Amino acid sequence: MIIRNVRYVNSDFQFTTGDIAVCDGKFCREAAPDDKEILGMTGLTALPGFVDIHSHGGSGCDFCDGKEESLSVLSRHYARHGVTSLCPTTMTFPYDKIETVLRAVEAFKGREPGAYFHGINMEGPFISKKKCGAQDPQFAVAPDADFLRKMQKITEISLVDVAPETEGACDFARQVKDSVTVSLAHTNADYDCAIAAIDSGFSHATHFLNAMTPFLSRAPGVAGAVLESDSVTAELICDGYHLAPATLRILFKLLGDNRTVVISDSMSSADCPDGDYVLGGQKVIVSGGKAHLADGTIAGSTTNLFDEFQNLLSFGVPFLSALKSCTINPARVIGKDNICGSIAPGKNADLLIVDEDMNLRRVMIRGKFIDL
Repeated sequence: MIIRNVRYVNSDFQFTTGDIAVCDGKFCREAAPDDKEILGMTGLTALPGFVDIHSHGGSGCDFCDGKEESLSVLSRHYARHGVTSLCPTTMTFPYDKIETVLRAVEAFKGREPGAYFHGINMEGPFISKKKCGAQDPQFAVAPDADFLRKMQKITEISLVDVAPETEGACDFARQVKDSVTVSLAHTNADYDCAIAAIDSGFSHATHFLNAMTPFLSRAPGVAGAVLESDSVTAELICDGYHLAPATLRILFKLLGDNRTVVISDSMSSADCPDGDYVLGGQKVIVSGGKAHLADGTIAGSTTNLFDEFQNLLSFGVPFLSALKSCTINPARVIGKDNICGSIAPGKNADLLIVDEDMNLRRVMIRGKFIDL
């Protein structure tokens, strides 16, 4: 296939105009001489497919359902919103429940009808009970490298979310950091503890500024440790509610183009009407598109990456900064930037076609356009 005369963002994240060739589900330098499909895209723009590395569900389904039908619905759900690949994300549950979910995802891989799955984002159970958010504190435990290794024999784990103040957290990070990205998450740690964690191998921050100690004048907290770092990447929920638009503009300036990672952290209520839902075994009330536990605690989101991308543009974040944060940056965090995240020969042919108003017109996943 050749997509002819399209404006697109190249592998250096610069705009150019020309042809994009696709061969056997990947971007290539030029299409085969015969049996070529030629598509004209004059007036449209091609962007790399979006990568969501932290999301629990949507369209009424949750990855922790552990059911094939839910995984099929979810694959289609993300694709409709421009997400071409993602990390299925778990919650804080007993070990046997987590294992059941991981086995279900592994069995489904390769049969996704839409967005395809990378490794699991294991959000919990290694979190702080004091900053559990919408996670169930009764199942929170100290980091367990043996359990993680056992799960890695079942399926790939891309991210593991850990409160650095929990017993043995720094030793855990030193043991596993070469096989999985370790993220500061759901934490009541102070600045010194966070710095020690980063020195031990923590390299990412889960839903930055949410469920962590803030940056204060005399207590810089986990937030201060991340901002001071030159390398720790930070997840940002860009629905305009978890983080205010001004906060997002400030964070994009402070963190720069390469350390910002847009995530949805969406739950099953995404794309669904207001009402009562369940997240991690706990009742969630969705009103006005905002999800909360009964006590008012924020419980995930109902957004998606493409809506967040449009939000960032409306908030005044530069276009290419917002785009990198939805594509190559998350891919790099999970070590998949060699197969996705940008339009470059050899990578999976994942791309989005948008019009001049940034409306999503078509989605290609591994070389095939899908129905929206």
